[in-house]
This record gives sequence, C-alpha cells and structure tokens, in this order.
Amino acid sequence: YGTEVGQNEKLYAAYQAIRDSDEWATLTPAQQKDLDNTLRDFRLSGVSLPAEKKKQYMENAKRLSELQSRFSDNVLDATQSWSKLVTDESEIAGLPDVARAGAADKAQEQGKDGWLLTLDFPCYYAVMCHCTNVALREEMYRAHTMRASELGPDAGKFDNSEIMNEILALRQKQAELLGFASYADKSLATKMADTPQQVIDFLMDLARRSKPQAQKELDELRAFAAENGVSELNPWDISFWSERLREQRYDISEEALRPWFPAEKVINGMFAIVEKLFAIRIRQRDGVAVWHADVRFYDVEDENGEQIASFYLDMYARSGKRGGAWMDDCLGRVRHRDGSLQKPVAYLTCNFAPPAGGKPGLLTHDEVVTLFHEFGHGLHHMLTRQEVSGISGINGVAWDAVELPSQFMENWCWEEEGVALISGHYETGEPLPKDKLERLLAAKNFQSAMMMVRQIEFSIFDMRLHSQYTPDMNIGKVLDEVRKDVAVIFPPDFNRFQNSFSHIFAGGYAAGYYSYKWAEVLSADAFSRFEEEGVFNPATGREFRDKILSQGGSREPMELFVDFRGREPSVEPLLRHSGIAA
Repeated sequence: YGTEVGQNEKLYAAYQAIRDSDEWATLTPAQQKDLDNTLRDFRLSGVSLPAEKKKQYMENAKRLSELQSRFSDNVLDATQSWSKLVTDESEIAGLPDVARAGAADKAQEQGKDGWLLTLDFPCYYAVMCHCTNVALREEMYRAHTMRASELGPDAGKFDNSEIMNEILALRQKQAELLGFASYADKSLATKMADTPQQVIDFLMDLARRSKPQAQKELDELRAFAAENGVSELNPWDISFWSERLREQRYDISEEALRPWFPAEKVINGMFAIVEKLFAIRIRQRDGVAVWHADVRFYDVEDENGEQIASFYLDMYARSGKRGGAWMDDCLGRVRHRDGSLQKPVAYLTCNFAPPAGGKPGLLTHDEVVTLFHEFGHGLHHMLTRQEVSGISGINGVAWDAVELPSQFMENWCWEEEGVALISGHYETGEPLPKDKLERLLAAKNFQSAMMMVRQIEFSIFDMRLHSQYTPDMNIGKVLDEVRKDVAVIFPPDFNRFQNSFSHIFAGGYAAGYYSYKWAEVLSADAFSRFEEEGVFNPATGREFRDKILSQGGSREPMELFVDFRGREPSVEPLLRHSGIAA
C-alpha cells in the first residue's frame, strides 16, 4: 500500500506543483522540510520510473513484504517449536527465582508438573547466565543458534537461508531501478550518514579503539574460568562465567537489586527527573478507556499547567502480548485546517514481570534502563512543538538519529542523584545503599568492549551485505570475514546467527543497524554537556528540550546537534562512558 501511494503520479504532481510555485516561499521552514521529505519519499518509491520499471518495482516491493513476514514468522515458529520439560529440579540448579517461577507456570499451563524451558529470550538468557548444568546450557545454545536454519532440532523446517538470499537480491534490484549503486546507498538517502564507506570507516575506527580491550576482557574471563576448573571456554560457557566473574568482582547481581526498584517508585522517580529537567509535570488521569487493567493513562503539562500531551503506560508481561519494549505514536501533534490543535498521545509498552506472591512489580536495574529508554522516545514524541504531521514528534527524524533521546535518557539511571530518586526498598522505602550503588556503577562497564565489538560486528555485517552485494554472495562467509576483522569471540561453525537476524531481514534496520552505535555517539556527547554544567541543570535541560526534543524532524539532525552542543559530535565521550581507553 505504501509503495502504491508513493507511486501515485497525480499526488506527486500536486506536491511538486507547490514546490515549483511562488507559494513555496510563503511556507515555514518546517513545512518546506515536510514537503521536501514527501517528494523524496515519492522518488524512493519509484514514482518517476517508466511504466514497466514502475510495475517491476511494485512487484518487488510486494514480494519483499511477503519474504520479510515469512522470515519473521520462521524465527517465531522456530523459537516456539522447541521446549524442554524438566522434572528433576537439580537440572536447573542456579536458575533465578523469577525465571524458575515462569518455567513452572508454563509447565502448569500445559497441565504438566515441573519446569518448562523455552527459547523465549528471558528464559534462554536466564539459563545461559545462571544454570550450573553445562549439558543443559549446551543443548539450549545449540537449539537457539540453529533456529530457522538447515541445522538443529527442526532442520530445514523453518529455514530462512533461501529467503535471505532472495531478500538481498530484490533489495539490490530495487536500488538499481532507482539509480543507486547498492541498497545501502538507497537506505542512506534518508539518514544522517552520507555513504556506506563513511559508515564502515566510523565502525572500523570504533573497532580499532575497542578491540584491544575486548581481547583483554576475554583473556581475563578465560583465566577466571580456568581457575574454576574450566580449561576450555565453550560458547555456552561465556555468559555463565561472565556472570560469575561479575558477581565475584563487584559482589552484585541484577536479581539481587530487584527489591530496591519497585515499579511504582521507579515510575514516580522517572517522572520527577524529567519534571526537573524539562519544566513539565506528569499527572495520572483516571476514567480513560484502556485495553487491560494494568494500563495507565497520564497527561503531560507544561510549566503553566497547560496539558500538552498524554501517554498510555503498559508495563507488565501477560499471555498473548507481544514481547519486548517499545514506544509507538497513537496521535501526533497536528494543527488542523480549522485552527484546532491535535495534541500528541504515545503508547509506552514494556514486558516486566508482573506483581506476584504478594510482592509489587520489582525491576532489575537493566529493566529500569529499558523503561527510561522507551520514555526518552516518548518525550521526543510528546514534547514536540511542530504542527505538521510528517515532521512532528518522531516523524521525519532520520533513522540514525531517532535513538538519540532514548539513549540519552538512560544516563540518569547511572547518576547518583538519579538513582536516589528511582530506588526505594519495597518493604522499607530505603534508597539503594551507597555501597550497592558504588558496585552497580563499577560494574556498569563490565565487558563493555566485548559488547562494543559484538555490536560493531553486526553493524559491519549488515552494511557489507547491503553495499557489496553480488548474486553469488555467501552470507555466512561475509559474516566470517567481518569477524576476522573485528571480533574476539568466534562462534562454532554450526552457529546460524544470520538466520534469525530479524533486525535487518524483517525489521527496519537493513543497512541501518549501525544506527545504534551512531546514536550512542550522539547521546553520550549530548550528555557530556550535562556532566559539564550539572546533570540536573534546568537551563541545560530546557535547552535540550527546545533544541532537540521539540524540533521533531523539522531540521537535519546534525544541525540540531550542533545547535545544542556547539560543535559536531565526538566519539570520545562514548568511549569514556563505556570505560574504553581510546
């Protein structure tokens, strides 16, 4: 449907007529930006192509949509098809209480006794990090990393191998029809980065700075495992021994921190932080129709008490609810032709463990960071001052800049003053003790360089696939070549990570996975100004609201960043925040 609208020549001609008329000069800069974006999107949908090529483009777009859905369905089906019922509790020794209770509930739902383990990420990750049973970890690692491939328990049944090849071929054809050398060039037409080579150079520079420390971190992990009698560190051992090393080094675990982060305290503390920073107030409003009893509705008011936006907050996991955490727009801020103003409304959705066993919902610190991240997206949408739908809130924002506000908000979860506002033991109200906070902060950058090179590996792999495509390309071989350049951990030959890499084969991150790292550079550098001027400095906060959050997609992201920061972004703050010596 989107391509069909994008190829409508009458619509395109109407927009182009405005662009070519005297009326253009009377439009505001924001209206001009919206119109230019729209004309660009028409061209990227093939509106200017001759009839035969336009038809071909439309057919390719339909086929791509089908293939991307099939890829996603295969990953989901492959994930759900595997499960393991454990009836001997000693087999899941070490599994945290929350994961254990979840596995017991799943077994009970199927009328079985014991614990039903699945490849759903919370269960899989808990087993890999905490289960002392090596054989179980290996079994689940193999099942998880061979999903949707020609290998594993469901070999060939949900195989994405040919689907990936066809997706890449069709994307290249679409790019060539529009006159681009590669799909990556087409993708970057709507992003901050200019060329695929610029992106690869950026990523390789980060890899060069991070890899020596990543190797050192891996060597330390191997030495620690060896001290504990594990002479060879297998892939299914890495998360487990990393957690043990983290616990030994910092005497802290995410699970042990839950009592200090009851959901209510975290939410109210988060609101207090943004109220201080951005001169707003957030109030809960009752009596609004919601889709589940857990869902709450809030209004956002400005410093004069005027309601400027609203949002739904849906915090907890439940049966039938899509997994993960996300922000989406319900309504955008728009000035209608009759002069009335439609105010923005956002959805904020998470999947935290719900209250259970007489206790309130208790979050790990990692989940707190997730909540702040999604709320950052929400603020970007709700604090916009734009009144043209195509550039209002998160609309029209370049994909590699859209994560700036979300990653930026995460910083307050790591500041002593911020943690004091969001923590309070669910029984006593006592804030997170100073010694625990110090250990939490010390552990923040544990294995950060290993994590950095892993994300760089995925980003370069994505960019190589989409900028250097050839019909005889071997996807697995490309990934191996990238790993030789940047990785410190080399998975076994049976690992089929690419077959479930939904971000680039089924999501919006094709030739765009680098956006996470790009936006981290922007957010770390933006926050470094708060470090210089005070993390709760209201003047700096107001400036961030006015120069970044309120602008939506009305101007190029680099212009907005330079306006706020006074210069172009530097990678140094990100390396410093990550504890990586440049």
